[in-house]
Amino acid sequence: MTTSDAATSDATTGTVETIATDAGEARITWHPAERARLVLALSHGAGGGIEARDLQALAAVLPGHGVTVALVEQPWRVAGKKVASPPRTLDTGWRGIWPALTGPGLPVVSGGRSAGARVACRTASELGAHAVLALSFPLHPPGRPEKSRAGELLGSGVPTLVVQGGNDPFGRPEEFPDGTYELVEVAYGDHGFAVPKKADISQEQAVAIITDAVVKWTGSLG
Repeated sequence: MTTSDAATSDATTGTVETIATDAGEARITWHPAERARLVLALSHGAGGGIEARDLQALAAVLPGHGVTVALVEQPWRVAGKKVASPPRTLDTGWRGIWPALTGPGLPVVSGGRSAGARVACRTASELGAHAVLALSFPLHPPGRPEKSRAGELLGSGVPTLVVQGGNDPFGRPEEFPDGTYELVEVAYGDHGFAVPKKADISQEQAVAIITDAVVKWTGSLG
């Protein structure tokens, strides 16, 4: 079941839609492209929401390149909870919003940051995702490289782009295993793609690396 809880506003806030799922009510904020050829669905991580700098930057830039961006808030965020749901419940919420994502009749790229990237990888084949965008994929818990989640990434079954901060404690680029996915590094970036003030690149340049990479990659998808 899909219900709209807000009308179209401006390009900054997008159009908000509330979706009933088996995990509770989820929310999609649509940032439509004028002549869309793809839908890019992006969910947040376990420690934040769709206000994350990478998600907001992609929502601002991608519609100008023919990609409608759908920022997805999982039910636990919509309900105002401070602790993320277990992975199985996150997957249930993602399955529940999928019919709304495919509603425009366009190929859907499944994506997210951190925990959202894991959900996208785990469910891609099952849901028929066109591709996966994994932002800050949490390859392992900080300081616990033996707790690898590489199997989720390698098992996506579809074209996958990983965008990873060079100093991400959840997995630096050099820690990632060989695979058929593409990987773009944001030098100096942490798990939220923040860069130190003394870094050789500015915060604006770091964000541009993300958006430029995703624009190029989505443009290459058949």
